[in-house]
Amino acid sequence: MELFCCQEHVEMALDEVVYECETYPVLTQVSEEKQLSTTCEYCRNVAIYLVGN
Repeated sequence: MELFCCQEHVEMALDEVVYECETYPVLTQVSEEKQLSTTCEYCRNVAIYLVGN
């Protein structure tokens, strides 16, 4: 499971990974090149983080 999220929704994405996968989430920052074309899963803002397991 991988979720792209903005600063505003990072806590929501972390909670969702824990709930769905029952494991510790891994939080990584999206590279500047990818930020240009990647949007948040919860809104239309630029994705800053990738939350996964």
